Amino acid sequence: MYTHEKDIRAYGKPLQESGKALLLVHGRGATAESILMLRQELEVEDFSLVAPQATNHSWYPYSFMAPVSQNQPALDSALDLLHTAVEHCKAEGIKSENIYLLGFSQGACLTAEYAARHAQRFGGLLLFTGGLIGSVIDTEKYQGDFAGTPVLITTGDPDPHVPVSRVDETVQLLEEKGAIVTRKIYKGRPHTILQEELELANQMLRS
Repeated sequence: MYTHEKDIRAYGKPLQESGKALLLVHGRGATAESILMLRQELEVEDFSLVAPQATNHSWYPYSFMAPVSQNQPALDSALDLLHTAVEHCKAEGIKSENIYLLGFSQGACLTAEYAARHAQRFGGLLLFTGGLIGSVIDTEKYQGDFAGTPVLITTGDPDPHVPVSRVDETVQLLEEKGAIVTRKIYKGRPHTILQEELELANQMLRS
């Protein structure tokens, strides 16, 4: 098993100039550079973009629905890397309400898990095909209050990796912790990000 090197890529304006940051978390088998390409579809000219890179191109080895213990120590190490990235943004003067988190697939699962364990008023969460991690959701792990943070969470029906049932469980927990959630389920959608999802993301980024 593995842990993650501290490898965080940046693009766009320096944090001290922009005043707002978008953290992008790639999926299994992908790269920080590949998720950063979403800048071509998103209205992020005024943002600083931050993208951590997973060692071995995977945040954890098994399904996000596996028992948490099976994905250790990689999972805790991945969560620590996200926390390092968020805290770096804060140290550069970015308030949490100006920090947006975006993930796709395995990256969306990691992003949801991180945010729920550190709930606070974020700018927004963009969870493209993901949900909370574990064979069952252990509510004891989740701390804080989202205080009205907007969340977009999506999946296909069916999706080969992320069942609608886990998306629904995730929506319930995020709402209980004070998030305002928009849930979108796309019948027959392949494991990808649709243009409609990007347009919904841009609505959040603009607001």
